[in-house]
Amino acid sequence: MKFAPRERGQGFLEYALLIVLVAVVIIIVIAIMGTRLSLLYSQITSALPIH
Repeated sequence: MKFAPRERGQGFLEYALLIVLVAVVIIIVIAIMGTRLSLLYSQITSALPIH
């Protein structure tokens, strides 16, 4: 029972690192998809006839 608080802190640190890793992956995916969506949008708007 002496080591229970240390184990709890270690578990919290592992969850925090996992959350940071997931956040970084999400940011990278959004950056990549944002660039592709911007390119797609410009292609669509350039294909539309201008009135």
